[in-house]
Amino acid sequence: MYKLKKRDGFARRGEFTTPHGTVQTPCFMNVATCGAIKGALSAYDLKDIGCQIQLCNTYHMHLRPGDELVKELGGVRKFTGFDGPVLTDSGGFQVFSLAKLRNIKEEGVTFASHIDGHRIFMGPEESMRIQSNLASTIAMAFDECVENPAPRDYAEKSCALTERWLYRCKDEMERLNARYDTLNKKQMLFGINQGATYDDLRVSNMKKIAGLDLDGYAIGGLAVGEPAEVMYRIISAVEPFAPADKPRYLMGVGTPVNILEGVKRGVDLFDCVMPSRNARHGHLFTMKGIININNAKYERDDTPIDGECGCPVCARHTRAYIRHLFKAKEMLAMRLCVMHNLYFYNNLMRMIRDSLDEGTFGAFYETYAPILDRRI
Repeated sequence: MYKLKKRDGFARRGEFTTPHGTVQTPCFMNVATCGAIKGALSAYDLKDIGCQIQLCNTYHMHLRPGDELVKELGGVRKFTGFDGPVLTDSGGFQVFSLAKLRNIKEEGVTFASHIDGHRIFMGPEESMRIQSNLASTIAMAFDECVENPAPRDYAEKSCALTERWLYRCKDEMERLNARYDTLNKKQMLFGINQGATYDDLRVSNMKKIAGLDLDGYAIGGLAVGEPAEVMYRIISAVEPFAPADKPRYLMGVGTPVNILEGVKRGVDLFDCVMPSRNARHGHLFTMKGIININNAKYERDDTPIDGECGCPVCARHTRAYIRHLFKAKEMLAMRLCVMHNLYFYNNLMRMIRDSLDEGTFGAFYETYAPILDRRI
């Protein structure tokens, strides 16, 4: 259940109540693809740095360790130790991005595992069954994600296919939630809006799926090659037709400024591997912009990564020490930097929520949109 508490233009301040806890929105979901954050952070670390929702991936968890094993061990929340809400991505994007050979039909997709090449079939029913075994709080519908720019005729056919798959996902989830041996009988389902970069396809698709009364609605298929301005245009076109009483999720996005722009246009939920991936290479987010901790100028810098940051890393360690850890190829370098970047993202969302509560989001946006993605 989503409760809209306040609006500032199109920006929304809300609460999203799930079977596993209430989420304050706007919210960034921390990506633990295989059940862990890359960079040696555990589920317990995530709670310490303000993470509200953990995101795991259906495709990856199905391959390793296997969704049936996760079910046997009590579901993904018990398995990882994260006691809050967990969202599982359907696997559709991984089929698009990882599979070198794939055959898409009405029934689903046959493709080769990126691990050992064995053939896998996944369709709407298979994705729902895997996610039910994982017992996540929120399951994503199975969709086809097309690369941008996509020919209009292909985008139109793909969008219609994803729509038909959504009906099958809904039916299968209802069946699974009624089973006696289902771990999470209140599993929620989010539909995914597709339509490439064609405004009319996007709007038509959202109008159709909005009538299904799902638990939430995502915008998928963006941040896959198109310019940021096109992404913002699509969000602005689609959001007015998304149900106002349901959370809105922009999948796989993005930079701090992408998030500000998304919130400004009415998005409630975000996820992206960027903060952890960049951190593992020493690219760190601060309220003044992005720094590369590997640069020589930080060799003797005894200040924290970000003097305005309240994370455990900034409270205890200097730029000089963290740079040294990278140069010495110590694993601790990645752990500390991932912890900082994820804290930064979660804290940025808290600051955005505070500004919405206080009616100052416009001023917050004007102050930080020009600088957060700037390289120092």
